[in-house]
Amino acid sequence: MSTSLYPLASLSQIEKTPSREDGIPEELELDLRAFGCKLIHEAGVLLRQKQVAVATAQILFQRFWYVTSMKQFGIGDIGMGALFLASKLEECQIRMRDLINVYDLLLQRTAHKLKHPSGTSSSGLPCPEFKYVPMSYFGNTFYDLKDALVVAEMQILKRLGFNVHVVLPYGTLVNYLRVLGLTEREDVSNKAWGYLNDARVPLLPETQGYRSR
Repeated sequence: MSTSLYPLASLSQIEKTPSREDGIPEELELDLRAFGCKLIHEAGVLLRQKQVAVATAQILFQRFWYVTSMKQFGIGDIGMGALFLASKLEECQIRMRDLINVYDLLLQRTAHKLKHPSGTSSSGLPCPEFKYVPMSYFGNTFYDLKDALVVAEMQILKRLGFNVHVVLPYGTLVNYLRVLGLTEREDVSNKAWGYLNDARVPLLPETQGYRSR
């Protein structure tokens, strides 16, 4: 990655990601990246985590796949590890068990949707509503997810060379609004803020970065 205050993906990394080198189609990789970011966002909402931690986690999640293939790790595990790590970096740490419980809920709900993609069963009847089944407090599922989270956090740090500095664009946006005299224009502020949130899911933060003024 380029030598700057924050790492940006090089052209070769963008064109030849480890996943694509392993035979994963580009469209599938992008879909999985977007879905992983969506899981991080939904987990952050359920955990009432600060927006800054969620945004940092999504950027770390995206960076990871420029140095690692999706054949080696699951997006759920890495997303969970990224959010846990980002919560430490932004000093708004969350309980490991709470994060694991939330991801277990999200993954169960995803499995239910994949099983009934059309909303109907194989017999043509409406599919049953999703019902979350909590894991046993001391069951194997929790400890398996805990191990996966710890490994994911460790691998993110290791493979990114402990370079987990993230520059978020929100402060820069506020400065530009002030310079342009648009702080009272709620419609402009909301639209610009929405654009920044949407840009976290594609690859903009990793390929173009944000400039602090």
